Amino acid sequence: THYMPRFSERSEDEHMELMASLCREGLERRILLMAERDPEYTPALAVSYRERLEAEISMIGKMGFGSYFLVVSDFIVWAKEHGIPVGPGRGSGAGSLVAYALRITEADPIKNKLLFERFLNPERVSLPDIDVDFCINGRQRVIEYVVEKYGRDKVAQIATFGSLKAKAAIKDVGRALGMPYTETDKVAQLVPAPRQGFDCPLAEAIKAEKRLAEFAEGEGKELISLAMKLEGLTRHSSTHAAGVVIGDRPLMELVPMMRDKDGNEVTQYSMNYVDKIGLVKFDFLGLKTLTVIDTALKLIKESRGIDVDLYAVSLEDPATYAMIASGNTTGVFQLESGGITEMTIRLKPNCFDDLVAILALYRPGRLDSGMVEHYINRKHGREPISYLHPLMGGVLSDTYGIIIYQEQIMQLSRELGGYSLGDADLLRRAMGKKNPEEMAKQGVRFIEGCKANGIEESLAREIFDQMETFARYGFNRSHSVAYAMVSFQTAYLKAHFGVEFMAALMSHELDDTDKVLKNINDCRKLKIQFLPPDVNSSQALFSVRDSAIRYGLEAIRGLGEKAAQAMVNARTEGGPFTSFEDFVSRVGASSLNKRVIESLVKSGACDSIGPSRRDMFERIEEVFKNAQGAQRERESPQFSLFELPDKQLPAPTRRSPVLPEWPSNQRLSFEREALGFYISGHPLERFKSELRSAGTISTEDLKARGKGGEVKVGGVITALKLKNTKKGDRYASFILEDYVSTVEALVWPDTYSKVSSILEGQDPVVVSGRADISDERCSLIVESIEPISVVRSRVATRGLLVLRGDEITRERADTLARVLLESPGNCPVGLKIELPIGSCVLGLFRGGSKVLVIPSELLCERVEEIFGRPVLQFG
Repeated sequence: THYMPRFSERSEDEHMELMASLCREGLERRILLMAERDPEYTPALAVSYRERLEAEISMIGKMGFGSYFLVVSDFIVWAKEHGIPVGPGRGSGAGSLVAYALRITEADPIKNKLLFERFLNPERVSLPDIDVDFCINGRQRVIEYVVEKYGRDKVAQIATFGSLKAKAAIKDVGRALGMPYTETDKVAQLVPAPRQGFDCPLAEAIKAEKRLAEFAEGEGKELISLAMKLEGLTRHSSTHAAGVVIGDRPLMELVPMMRDKDGNEVTQYSMNYVDKIGLVKFDFLGLKTLTVIDTALKLIKESRGIDVDLYAVSLEDPATYAMIASGNTTGVFQLESGGITEMTIRLKPNCFDDLVAILALYRPGRLDSGMVEHYINRKHGREPISYLHPLMGGVLSDTYGIIIYQEQIMQLSRELGGYSLGDADLLRRAMGKKNPEEMAKQGVRFIEGCKANGIEESLAREIFDQMETFARYGFNRSHSVAYAMVSFQTAYLKAHFGVEFMAALMSHELDDTDKVLKNINDCRKLKIQFLPPDVNSSQALFSVRDSAIRYGLEAIRGLGEKAAQAMVNARTEGGPFTSFEDFVSRVGASSLNKRVIESLVKSGACDSIGPSRRDMFERIEEVFKNAQGAQRERESPQFSLFELPDKQLPAPTRRSPVLPEWPSNQRLSFEREALGFYISGHPLERFKSELRSAGTISTEDLKARGKGGEVKVGGVITALKLKNTKKGDRYASFILEDYVSTVEALVWPDTYSKVSSILEGQDPVVVSGRADISDERCSLIVESIEPISVVRSRVATRGLLVLRGDEITRERADTLARVLLESPGNCPVGLKIELPIGSCVLGLFRGGSKVLVIPSELLCERVEEIFGRPVLQFG
């Protein structure tokens, strides 16, 4: 028994008639588009589509699932017509032509060799299950639509239950026993980290971790024994991330209900039990990539005036595949991890079938089985393509003779063994579950069917064994095709509209500093100009202006959506801000606070409205208090007889004198604090000579080496993470960033104990270590770390002042002489004067002797204060 939601008050037969009518109309629209866009279209092809549609309609009618397809089609079409992006499909539902005709999916199942029976099997009737991806910003709106349409009492989200894992059990028991949290947390940290997505049970943790075993046998015997008894028990309930049930009657009549912390109706049964009692589950999933695509399309329309229809674009676009094959896959859906990018570079996809195969092949079992190497070698002609029987060629030609998909198992069963597709799906399931008794029965049936097709028994047995082997790794082709479409769309946008795509990507990853930095580095590689945040030019999110990306205000640390939008609104209503005081006054103290203003100044977002970041920073307290006072005046119900109540109070004027800018290293340090990285410059720029003298190479050169060995690399430490080994020893990992790229670095315990204080610092460093380079990754095993300032004092043999002719005045020269003489050392200093007609280099002398200084950071900063920019270099 199932409680299928009813699309309307009509009978199921009437629902089937309506569904069939809508399917036929929808298919004819699809056929018209196919005739316009597909050069291989023929009237005979259209006939095959109509025949398959009628077969599917007939099967759906026999199963009684007409209402289901109408319900799913209704909320998906509603979402599309209300501007909510919907994915092209997900899972086996993409194999249904009915779903394609009803606009539920966007992947052509016939063209992509997808099977309806992989979705619904007439030989083994089970409830249909179409999972749907929505834009993360629109998913809740679709759920609200479904609630309003079918009734609040008939729609609910599904509960899920969290169980006590090893670490949580230790902490909970410790709290019940009255133990200090720090003590139980220390014990919990001895449990090994999850591997391959699975938590380590306490029993295994005790075997793997000697200190935990000793604790369990001694003072922690009660804690650990109680934790092991509680481990695995249900601890709390929450709401399933995607599951929604819709019933044909009030759900209170079928299942116990409750309300979650947000007041939503939720079933008290979890997903499996909801299914067992006959309720139909719908998965409303939020997919961020759809939001990125939608934002990119809007930016393209705004910046170029072009409406891009991604479903009208050829899936064989050469520029898109050239970009993917080059490894330029940052932001490309499911293709941006290091391992799959490396595999993609070796495979060099040049068609949609290759893209589908990549998503199916990059799975643990397939990677270990050698299927990936066979596919790559056969694609590039380095390995012959062979079939055990000629009939297999028609099924496996597009995968170079390798069984990759579950659908291929089903097709081979039909072509060779005479199975119906429904029975072929049962065989596919049996192979996947490895049931010996069932496999023995299926083996006899398959061999008999092959013999009826003129295939010898020994060969039939060999074919069956090969199918059984590959069935263990077979992947759902329907899902791979649907997700490959999303991969293609993101790659297409990046290949043809890179500026808009990267701006959209960063807008939806602005909470992850590491990803923003990765995306900025990608923009640099693509020669995309990246503009810093600016209160007079930036939008709340990243935007595009004149083929450049402008940093979004919301991505500045400490700013939220509300504050960023208030700035944009104030600028839109009153025009550009004319001064720092004007900005703070107009945006208002209700939307700003001192911490937000500090972040704006440090990030450089206020550079266009103030004399220097340092000057504005020092006046934040004063300007903010004035803004608060002005706001209270505006909000006061009393006003002067000589002043209109709606008159804006003028922004207070600034005091003088203007403070000079911070030294460049301090300015960049504050910038990194506010943004998470450097944007207007890089601390390494001033150390180029010293880095050359120290024998360092860039991160880009390191990756290009293609081999390991001892190296030195200069950079800034970012994304520092401290971890424990199984023995509990502290080690660290971080990203070393220089002015061209980044590289992963590992600091093992012996080294970590010596350099921990340097790792926590903000200064640029020189890292000495061993390059660990393989096909899939490039990392640096750290052996020693030194601050660059220390390296400079050791390797510097000469200093050079690089000045423009117009920068040299008597006053500055006198101040410079005093500063240099106050830092006596052993390093001589020269002067390079740059003039319009050329440049000349002079030595600096005093009383006939060379001027000798200490090559320190303090000296560089003091000289920078004189000229307003870094001018002293050492090498």
